[in-house]
Amino acid sequence: MPIKIVTDSSITIEPELARELDITIVPLSVTIDGTMYSDDDLKFEDFMVKMAASKNLPKTSQPPVGVFAEVYEKIAAEDDEIISIHLTEALSGTVEAARQGGMLSGRNVTVIDSDFTDQAQKFQVVEAARLAKTGATKEEILEKIKYIRENTELFIGFSTLENLVKGGRVSRMTGLFGSLLQVRVIGTLKDRELNTLLRGRGSKTFYKWLEELSDTISSSGRKIREIGISHAQGLEFSQKAKDVLQKFVEKPISILDTNTTIATHTGPGAWAIMIDYE
Repeated sequence: MPIKIVTDSSITIEPELARELDITIVPLSVTIDGTMYSDDDLKFEDFMVKMAASKNLPKTSQPPVGVFAEVYEKIAAEDDEIISIHLTEALSGTVEAARQGGMLSGRNVTVIDSDFTDQAQKFQVVEAARLAKTGATKEEILEKIKYIRENTELFIGFSTLENLVKGGRVSRMTGLFGSLLQVRVIGTLKDRELNTLLRGRGSKTFYKWLEELSDTISSSGRKIREIGISHAQGLEFSQKAKDVLQKFVEKPISILDTNTTIATHTGPGAWAIMIDYE
């Protein structure tokens, strides 16, 4: 029986790769000053311009349950199987909407919380799609997804905390005190919690940490399968990170614009480094 792979638009993935692997992406939406946009309809560059000019912080919304149900019904016959992989429920209700949509659709849907988002979510989705194309069983695919999830790290840097403060998400990051809007912060998403690793003033905070990350990888001896770097108008540091980290992995490191959902909460100048260990 064919296995279909579904995810949501909080994933950061090259469009051509998604098409090649027949990955279905269900769009989230974002509302800017009263106007709702689907991720399908809004280019990232246009979104950043609109967000900078908006009076209020844009509001992101998960896909409705009915949309998930329609997607599942459309892509799969009754005897097909679907594996639907989504951003962590620590940040969104998308996973629960997918679960309800699966039940409503009457299709055989297995919904997975990736525990991550962005390219860390991509690691799981892409491998699942590749395995599905080779005829792997659902059990084999789920086992591989679990292994990738348990061997992935996600680090995120904030150049400003203004959007996190406006969105009420600073409380989710432990260890943040003082002048919140004036610091650079590096955090990690682990065990469905966004925690603070380091904070400081100025861009040197990022570059010093990058050196420490390189040293840690070198001393660990762990082999890396893939590294992804995403950013929201943070290309300069992202390129530096690629230059420093490429030596640890054979596969070329992808530097991609993140998606509107993530950029809404990180604000401009943010970046994320995601590492998938073998």
